[in-house]
Amino acid sequence: MYASNPQDLKTPGLTPCPFHAGEPLFHVSSGIPIREALSQASDLLHIAKKLAEDAAMERRTDRHAWASHYLQAMSKALIDDVVRVLE
Repeated sequence: MYASNPQDLKTPGLTPCPFHAGEPLFHVSSGIPIREALSQASDLLHIAKKLAEDAAMERRTDRHAWASHYLQAMSKALIDDVVRVLE
């Protein structure tokens, strides 16, 4: 995808996330401005970091660790989709 103005770049919507039995459950939506996609990825990573910190402190449950895991997977999919359009 070529754009003369970087603000015109949008996600291609090709990146799946997460997988179950080898099949993707979701895909990044196409047509999202890359600035918005990166902003959302940053927000998701911030929350994932906070949940990981909580998981490290709370040994009786793994619910925070799994939430962090899925937020990280969604963040990675967003970033990977942006990288596809930038390559």
